[in-house]
Amino acid sequence: MPSQRAPLLSIDDAVSVAADVDIMELKAHTSLYRVLFHQPRVAKRINDLIETLMSATETELDARLRELIIMRIGWVNGGVYEWSHHWRIAQGFGLEEHELLATRDWEAHDHWSLADRAALAATDETLGDGVISRSTWAECEAAFPSDALRLELVTTIGSWKMMSELVRSLDVPLEDGVPPWPPDGVSPGRRIGAAS
Repeated sequence: MPSQRAPLLSIDDAVSVAADVDIMELKAHTSLYRVLFHQPRVAKRINDLIETLMSATETELDARLRELIIMRIGWVNGGVYEWSHHWRIAQGFGLEEHELLATRDWEAHDHWSLADRAALAATDETLGDGVISRSTWAECEAAFPSDALRLELVTTIGSWKMMSELVRSLDVPLEDGVPPWPPDGVSPGRRIGAAS
């Protein structure tokens, strides 16, 4: 289904833009970049930020925690694109299906580490209030011992919050063959056991 707010560039045009702004060609095949490439310079800056935050050599925040944050943002914001794409990405970083599903209602589960709980609480507060509370910040200080790590935590939450809002506002569609809301198709608006 094509985007209704920003049309998808053709694959050929997207590949050309990717080459012009030095973004890997593989991304030109995604709906996200086929929309973002309408403004190549903005796409490049967004890509650089996301690539930096996902780089094992440039960041200190554990990839597992980053993916928990992204999955929580996808769920809370109703971001099918984030949830569906990061479902696979998160598993590649060692997260198990039960952990990913638990991000839907993380406070009801007791298997989380101190760092998991602090990161998820900080995510929820940023999404809800736009700021991390003093008490949750104290938990973050205990769980993430360096200023650099805490800065990455906040930047990761803010960056994927922005991406979620951007993707939903631009109505970026899932690519053909990408199943929505894996593994069970349940979305935030259609909870398990809810009346249909």
